[in-house]
Amino acid sequence: MFTRRSFIKTSALATAASFVNANSIFAQKNKIRNLTGNNRMQLTYRPYNLQLKHPFTVSGYTRTTTPIVLTEITYDGVTGYGEAAMPPYLGESQASVIAFLEKINLKQFSNPFELDDILTYVDKIAINNTAAKASVDIALHDLVGKLMGQPWHALWGYTATKVPFTTFTIGIDTEDEVRKKTLETGPFKVLKVKLGVDEATDKMLINTIRSVTDKPIRVDANQGWKDKHYALKMIEWLSERKVEMIEQPLPKHNLEDMAWLTDQSPLPTFADESCQRLEDILGLQGVFSGINIKLMKCTGMREAHQMITLAKTCDLKLMIGCMTETSCAISAAAQLSPQMDFADLDGNLLITNDLFSGAKFSNGKVQLNNEPGIGVNIL
Repeated sequence: MFTRRSFIKTSALATAASFVNANSIFAQKNKIRNLTGNNRMQLTYRPYNLQLKHPFTVSGYTRTTTPIVLTEITYDGVTGYGEAAMPPYLGESQASVIAFLEKINLKQFSNPFELDDILTYVDKIAINNTAAKASVDIALHDLVGKLMGQPWHALWGYTATKVPFTTFTIGIDTEDEVRKKTLETGPFKVLKVKLGVDEATDKMLINTIRSVTDKPIRVDANQGWKDKHYALKMIEWLSERKVEMIEQPLPKHNLEDMAWLTDQSPLPTFADESCQRLEDILGLQGVFSGINIKLMKCTGMREAHQMITLAKTCDLKLMIGCMTETSCAISAAAQLSPQMDFADLDGNLLITNDLFSGAKFSNGKVQLNNEPGIGVNIL
């Protein structure tokens, strides 16, 4: 019998999860009743190195691997998966992530549905460490979604079919390699190109791609252009070559020049390094046209969801991005993609040793599945 006591318990958990479909909760009531028992969450983790299919070059460095840390949170026999991916500019390492995770005590919380309290506690353990925090956030969201039997895009009320085309990234390389990589983009409808070296190299990259395809291009300069007038000249040149937008053209702290550039630019400008977390958004009004949200920058799905709401209030366009990641983190970010104007979620396609199956790509878009949580399984 569904008693008044069990109804109150179920209602409280629904509020904690936010925007949850009531029918799905009632279908899971037997599982939810166990959440106030003697079970405790257990966090485990291990390092792992991603191997890239091609050397990955951006303005400033080249790499062939990406270090990550895989996380699991287990509760009542159910496991949620997460990861911390660490490209060089984040300033984190496998050692620093593990040191951070060692400080976390999830056993002090009565059940995983206390998302706000748990993740606020994790965020306050130490400053920065955003990828480490994201690894806990993703695993916790995956766990809660599994306990409720629903994917997070459904729990948030997002329409799965409203995902934008995602880009396929082409790093800085030789003319022959760029041509080869472009021809490998297959079903992807939009390309992302890393620029920011020098004028000759940047123009060679675009011209090489244009010699073999007319697919739309989105450009990421990775802070590589230092002068606003030069940046404007480059953007005007790019706008004549079917380029749709420009990401982080100037150094991240140069907001005064960036505001001037956005006002003059024929293309929308997006903040990447300039926009790390929720607290950065208000200062970017009138500086950029939009922001690039990445789970590894903002501590995970909880804050990313908050950033969407605030950015829309500030009339900023939205982009969901990624690092080089497994299908675990990509599938987590994909849960937010129906709210985006642009998407760059190809990180798992750039590696040779993915450990997960999750969101798939079809016709140039991420296809959200109906698997619970973030929608991944271990291969």
